[in-house]
Amino acid sequence: MIKTITIIGSGNVATHLGKALFNKGFAINQVYSYSKDNAFELANELNAMPCDDIKFISDESDAYIVCIKDDFIEEIAKQFSFKNKIVVHSSGSVPMKVLNQFNNHGIFYPLQTFSIEKEVNITEVPFCIEANNEETKKTLIDLAKVLSNNVNEIDSEQRKKIHLAAVFACNFSNFMYTVSEELLKENNIDFNILKPLILETAKKIQDNSPTSMQTGPANREDKDVIKNHLKQLENNSDYQDIYKLITDSIIKKN
Repeated sequence: MIKTITIIGSGNVATHLGKALFNKGFAINQVYSYSKDNAFELANELNAMPCDDIKFISDESDAYIVCIKDDFIEEIAKQFSFKNKIVVHSSGSVPMKVLNQFNNHGIFYPLQTFSIEKEVNITEVPFCIEANNEETKKTLIDLAKVLSNNVNEIDSEQRKKIHLAAVFACNFSNFMYTVSEELLKENNIDFNILKPLILETAKKIQDNSPTSMQTGPANREDKDVIKNHLKQLENNSDYQDIYKLITDSIIKKN
């Protein structure tokens, strides 16, 4: 049973997971961050000890949740001096094998977009769990179920595909909002005018396949409208290329 936890990281995921676990009564022993200020700030909120030097991470916690940039997970984990504690990372794309040096290790991946300044209902966040042995997997599942009503056993290959799909569904769609905002600003139009459309689009796929809900000029193969849109984008070749690529992809799906 996990009672005490060390959080490795101080960014978006570390902050949300740390607060959620703390609010559920778990003792957060330490918060590590290479930034002393960030370590102190989050540790203060979690009644934990701050740490900005990896060699001073205590071995007294039951579990260690690594929530840092993907490129540094393996490097940081190799510096831990203990082997018998539960060590997990929260990445969607990094394989579990980077933690192989620990006897009990796994994945504790919350499938959500997190921003420090924006509250998230953690009970609705899907958690993807994987572990190197059955006992650790059960422990991590039990931990996730304290936080969320949506807990899933997902292996590394499945998680990689989920993460890829999430980039399309979240990061790329948000970039499209950025493009839309820029196009409107150029003509002194408030982005808020699009928000009902964005919300309705998101609502549709709650009960329907996105494929069946596709609309727009590409879906109708309305060539005159498409030609007009491309003309409007003549001064921005990057956005014009994106428009062409997505339009062609939609047409091919029909």
